[in-house]
Amino acid sequence: MTPANPADTVNLRAFTESDLAFLDRLCTDPDALGEFEWPGFGDPQARRKRWETDGYISAESAAVAVVRADGTVVGIATWKPRGYPSGVTYEIGVGVVPEHRGQGVGTAAQKLLVDYLLDRTTANRIEALTNGGNIVEQKALERLGFRREGVMRGRSFQHGQYVDVLVYGLLRSEHRPQTP
Repeated sequence: MTPANPADTVNLRAFTESDLAFLDRLCTDPDALGEFEWPGFGDPQARRKRWETDGYISAESAAVAVVRADGTVVGIATWKPRGYPSGVTYEIGVGVVPEHRGQGVGTAAQKLLVDYLLDRTTANRIEALTNGGNIVEQKALERLGFRREGVMRGRSFQHGQYVDVLVYGLLRSEHRPQTP
């Protein structure tokens, strides 16, 4: 069942120590991030080490938990600065575990992340990259006002083949147009 207003049922918050099992799952479960995001097995301690180093929030990259109203961690939202000078452009990404997909959670989390970056940083541009075959993500980005800006042909290697990656962008003025 799809919640009437998914944004009301999802929040973003910093990861805590109790979330480490969730972060471990992202490295050890091929289904956790889905067919378009699974990079292959990685160091199962890497995410734990990162949390211990900076809690997943630094100037180079950041990640926070996507959390249901009941406190269940259902995904991860990330951002990192791109372009020059730092802080003008951020690339974002959101991953939701399979048991919570198809309910508007990812789109709601992306909206919260875009709002956060435009409210709390000097960002003028938000970018998102997605696999050319990820139609669901493309539609979610477009619903949020992102524009498809280009195709990077053969940029990624997944499931034994090279795949295209699409570039989406959203400017501050498009998200929150100035009123006269």
